[in-house]
Amino acid sequence: MTTMRCDSIMERELTMEFARVTEAAALSSARWWGRGDKNAADEAAVTAMRKMFDTVNIDGIVVIGEGEMDEAPMLYIGEKVGNGTHTKVDVAVDPLEGTNLVAKGLTGAIAVLAVAPRGCLLHAPDMYMEKIAVGPSAVGKISFEASVTQNVIAVAQSLNKGIEDLTVVVLDRPRHKDIIAELRKIGTRIKLITDGDVSPAVATAIPGSGVDMVLGVGGAPEGVLAAAALRCLGGEFLGRLWPEDEKDVERARKLGIEDINKILTMDDLVRGEDVIFAATGITDGEILKGVRYYGNIATTHTLVMRGMTGTVRFIEAQHRIDKKPRYVKI
Repeated sequence: MTTMRCDSIMERELTMEFARVTEAAALSSARWWGRGDKNAADEAAVTAMRKMFDTVNIDGIVVIGEGEMDEAPMLYIGEKVGNGTHTKVDVAVDPLEGTNLVAKGLTGAIAVLAVAPRGCLLHAPDMYMEKIAVGPSAVGKISFEASVTQNVIAVAQSLNKGIEDLTVVVLDRPRHKDIIAELRKIGTRIKLITDGDVSPAVATAIPGSGVDMVLGVGGAPEGVLAAAALRCLGGEFLGRLWPEDEKDVERARKLGIEDINKILTMDDLVRGEDVIFAATGITDGEILKGVRYYGNIATTHTLVMRGMTGTVRFIEAQHRIDKKPRYVKI
């Protein structure tokens, strides 16, 4: 794997600037809540996030985004963002994590980003990744060499909980049938989700969230975002690429990942403590409330963190919306 080199230190003022970026994406995307059009919701988030990035004092390059240049009109991998001044950074974004969640009016959708100095974020290929995410108390106690049962026992003991009181989040997919069966056999509580595994991964490190552990296979780019958040929160994330075919293997090699079976630790995914993570709720979730509209006012709920200081902020904001409500004649 290509060795990453971190070149600079980000200014702390950027933390609030990145919160504004995710707020903009959430405000635009939430207009499509429950309207059955995931593409429109995603386009709204991407457009708003890209526009807001232009106001931020960074020289950024998207390393995780909406796809390759020929697949996405903006926020594509390799695109430059920011106004080109000050710090050189890598940017990982998911303007709308949970497109189906917004389209169907379900919980857990967020606008999310992670930023670190140039060379500090893994350039994760667009493929699957096997994941384990836990909070601070379970750091060093999880392993891909251990069984599901062994990992659950270790996490339960670290939290001083019984196995039957532990809550594990798993994507509801056929590929997870064995994991789900084993969790049910040992009596662990399971929360099955349809989409969006970044938010529950973050929730493992937030006291009172109701999520203790995330297991299973999801998107590799989302794995880097989750690792960035857990870096700030003192949790732990382990990943291992899960290729479906030779095209996936070749895709990883083009990004400098030679050992497709390498267990990716926090230091592989997010190098160093100088990382900023921001997420704004679009729909209600474990740790963030969704966007609310009240006439010409909208409210947002944002989590923003800086790894270097360990500062965690929850920001509730009001925004003036210059848009008249639309009524249907009856």
